[in-house]
Amino acid sequence: MKLNEDIILIAGPTASGKTSASITLAQDNDAVIINTDSMQIYEDLQIVSARPSVEEVAQAPHYLFGHRSGNQSYSVAHWLDDVRPLMEKFISENRKMIFVGGTGLYFNALTDGISPMPDIDEKISKKLRAMEDVPSEELHKLLDEKAAKELRPSDKQRIKRALEVYQSTGKSIVDWQMEKGCPLIPECLTMKKFLVMPPRATIHERINMRFDMMVEEGALQEIRALLKKGFPQTAPVMKAIGVPQLAAHLAGEMLLEEAIEKAKAATRQYAKRQSTWFNNSFGEGWENFAIDELISHANVLTVILIG
Repeated sequence: MKLNEDIILIAGPTASGKTSASITLAQDNDAVIINTDSMQIYEDLQIVSARPSVEEVAQAPHYLFGHRSGNQSYSVAHWLDDVRPLMEKFISENRKMIFVGGTGLYFNALTDGISPMPDIDEKISKKLRAMEDVPSEELHKLLDEKAAKELRPSDKQRIKRALEVYQSTGKSIVDWQMEKGCPLIPECLTMKKFLVMPPRATIHERINMRFDMMVEEGALQEIRALLKKGFPQTAPVMKAIGVPQLAAHLAGEMLLEEAIEKAKAATRQYAKRQSTWFNNSFGEGWENFAIDELISHANVLTVILIG
């Protein structure tokens, strides 16, 4: 599929076939592929995060995949900092760019900009990290009035972030978020936005088949190597779907079959949340395509299942 646009966005839930779509479009349009997924940035998980394989990466230039340690926190702002020099480079080379992933906040930041966030007092961050065992409902009671109205009592990660901001600045995170930044994409560039949303039953089937393939391709060995690094349970990569379940199996806490089923169920739940988010947040300007409409090659079924 030949496209005239300078920038191509491909968003969608996990296992929807985005990887296959991006590779096909990159080949057809001489474009580079830039990761827009918050878990695929970590070097420690290739198989379990469904990061493009060595064979897939060889088919088109890929950037920002597996370039950070799983023990490092990585925010939308960090991602934008990594994207800026790449965009400058490829714009100067008149090269098309394809942004592909399942992290909606990254796409929003790319097209709409993000709010400037303040520096956080390290003492406050350390204090909140020490409250890891405190139930999220109790932490929610500590929020300022504006943040308490916006955040669900169960959303522990965002609650802790809001507490960090308020305790460091005395200003609600809601007020900070009202101050929008500038979009990263220059107005002079044209853009095509694809939302890949196969039927839920299709996504569930692909999730189940893909995780079985992950186990066959070495997911357990990958988790074993990850655990040897001794990252704390609070490290971002330790929260990736599949890690807690397979780690529990390796610790002798559950059978492999049970760990696999739990990981599949968690992935299906995650895909549902992503789909809901995209349906609610991505409207005007986004084109809904079934994956088969994006793929022009006939021999990509296996790739679709793992992409």
